[in-house]
Amino acid sequence: MNRILIFTLFSAVFLLSCKSEYETIRTSNNPEKIYKAAQKYYKEKEYERALGLYDLIIQYYRGRQEAEELFLNYAYCHYYLNDFILSSTYFKNYSSTFSNSENRQEAEYMAAYSNYRLSPNYRLDQTYTYKAIEGFEQFINLYPYTERADLATGLLDEMRKKLDIKAFEQGMLYYKIGQYQSAITSFQAYINEFPETKKMEEVRFLLIKAAMELAEKSIYEKQKERYEEALQHIETFSKKTCFLQKNERSERI
Repeated sequence: MNRILIFTLFSAVFLLSCKSEYETIRTSNNPEKIYKAAQKYYKEKEYERALGLYDLIIQYYRGRQEAEELFLNYAYCHYYLNDFILSSTYFKNYSSTFSNSENRQEAEYMAAYSNYRLSPNYRLDQTYTYKAIEGFEQFINLYPYTERADLATGLLDEMRKKLDIKAFEQGMLYYKIGQYQSAITSFQAYINEFPETKKMEEVRFLLIKAAMELAEKSIYEKQKERYEEALQHIETFSKKTCFLQKNERSERI
């Protein structure tokens, strides 16, 4: 029992002394001392404390010799604390501020990768997916024959597949709930955006079905025009498509 009490008291005193040391440095108004402590915390992976100290001195060191490493560490602190929106911003800032740095490639990759980390499930808004794709495409153009370019290519494929699924499911949703005009628009957009998709024949078939359903359920005055549009879709896509061959309605047309 006494041993447990002694250990608890020792731990409490140790934690208080650590906090006291950090607070003493933080309130010292000594940029050099704060910088040294921030670097120490960063190396020890205490990113929250390092960031708290970097915030105090980042403007002071702007334009100084230490700025390059400080600004990169500052961006990484946000990244390791899962604040990917800010980490992307600060990696971009680093890249533009230190354009001749040997770490510029790394920073530009991490700016895009931070947005990749924000890319959600395909059912959700894909704003950050598009930002990540744009960032990685720019990165590959700038550094085409690098190891990071290979990594970026793999991540691009992953995100494009996600967008492929989202676009397809959107069209299917419209079709299932009977919003055929919206389904047609979605499937046409899908065909234009994903010309190499493995689902191309299926989407073309669904486009024809949606066009036929729209024509059948239209008022009499619009039926002729919409049947003609459906026929145009059939003429555009090969009748040898397996999906078309299996569909009795298309055969009757």
